[in-house]
Amino acid sequence: MAVCLSSASFSWPKHHSLISPPQSFYRKRPNFLLTCRSSSDQNEDYLLDAPVSAGDGFSFSGGKYSDEPSPADEWFKQGKIVKAHPVGGTGGKAKDPIFGLAMAGSSQASTDLFRWFCVESGSTGNPPVILIHGFPSQAYSYRKVLPILSKNNHAMAFDWLGRFGFSDKPQPKYGFYYTLKEYVESLESVVNEFSKDNNNKVTLVVQGYFSPVVVKYAKDHQEKLNNLILLNPPLTAKHANLPSTLAVFSNFLLGEIFSQILIKKFYAIQDPLRASDKALTSCGPYKMKEDVAMVYRRPYLTSGSAGFALNAISRSMKKELKAYVEDMRRILMDENWRVQTTVCWGVRDRWLGFEGVEDFCKESKHRLITLPMAGHHVQEDSSEEVGNLIAGIISKRTR
Repeated sequence: MAVCLSSASFSWPKHHSLISPPQSFYRKRPNFLLTCRSSSDQNEDYLLDAPVSAGDGFSFSGGKYSDEPSPADEWFKQGKIVKAHPVGGTGGKAKDPIFGLAMAGSSQASTDLFRWFCVESGSTGNPPVILIHGFPSQAYSYRKVLPILSKNNHAMAFDWLGRFGFSDKPQPKYGFYYTLKEYVESLESVVNEFSKDNNNKVTLVVQGYFSPVVVKYAKDHQEKLNNLILLNPPLTAKHANLPSTLAVFSNFLLGEIFSQILIKKFYAIQDPLRASDKALTSCGPYKMKEDVAMVYRRPYLTSGSAGFALNAISRSMKKELKAYVEDMRRILMDENWRVQTTVCWGVRDRWLGFEGVEDFCKESKHRLITLPMAGHHVQEDSSEEVGNLIAGIISKRTR
């Protein structure tokens, strides 16, 4: 699949020794048009010099993937925007933290309630289930799980605020600070909005590093919940540290600048767009197809705020994850915990080791299901198996 993007929004700040490329970079490409290789055809070159440019100057924004409808556009058509959780702050226009320039409209949050992108499937009268992606991922990761659940449930997957998918990406300190506490509070607003017309208890499914956030919410709302299903959550003390692949984005340069221009290893990369793929493919056996990769890359191609949000989220995770993991362990082992809980574990996870998981589940008396062929992103690696497992758990509980 060929990719065309505008070189107009790809620019280096003048006289900045930290981020200016070496002179050899200009000599290799005198016209500053980057040539990349298509993963589908090693003999096919494509240029990052599309004639269309629209964006805020802090990403490869604008341009186009091809003349055909993009996979991201097709996914967006399946969903809708839901407004939930009040926008904090003074209401001022967001500015980038590097140069103090006003961000474009795509990088501004709404003025009253945040806009969340969600995809629903199934009859609204059926038992509700909310599918919550991890860090870093999108609701798109559940695209093959939703149809399975829609047969007997009302299923919904949403994008978290920030660099995830199509939801708002407020500039840090302009309405949202990206603390884990704020994510807990915003989750409450989303659950209330989704379940307001359904009197049934909700099943929550959450994957990866956002599991402690969901458990924190669940602790104070047990009466609303039917099931809690955790997909490769950080459960042990060893899990409380972000892997280097994610922790690196808490660094100012990599998180706020290089994540935007999508260049790694200081300009030595063959295909700069692959920088956003590594976080999804380095944690397990998942092999991402080009059309799928373009959906996950979409935040970086449409708004410069995605990289700034990524940096803020990574910093919060590094600072707060240990305490939240410890709190999650206490909550799940507490005698007052009344929500039926199941842990599904992809044993080929390269980020979170299986050691200690089985012991924790035995001690806390929570059911453990292992998926031998799945890694960290179990809903991508074994989507059909995960969908059927979730459907079976909900079915037994509602009989």
